Amino acid sequence: MPALTPDDIHSATETLSRLTEYLRDDDPDPSEALALVEPLLDEYTGIPVQLGDTLRALARAVLDHPDTSRTPRTHLLIGQLRTAAWEQTDQHTLHYVLDDLRTLLTNVSADAPECCRCR
Repeated sequence: MPALTPDDIHSATETLSRLTEYLRDDDPDPSEALALVEPLLDEYTGIPVQLGDTLRALARAVLDHPDTSRTPRTHLLIGQLRTAAWEQTDQHTLHYVLDDLRTLLTNVSADAPECCRCR
């Protein structure tokens, strides 16, 4: 795997910014919006899980590096990274919200009349 650069990560965050702008400004169909957001909140590979794993890996990389000072402050900061990692990972349940929202939207559209004359 080629080495990652800050530009690679910036590209990913730029894509998220574009998605946010699209959802905010272009008034997409709700089913289309859900389809675009679903991969971000996948139960196993979505952003909450990936970010949690990334924060834990960062904590490990910093702590395991031979040049890292072993001070109480260092251990406090590592602990904060690990706590943040668990808090992010806990958000993996957001995929259930998407499931419920999809069901709600499907039921609402199925119950809605086709045109004004049908009322």
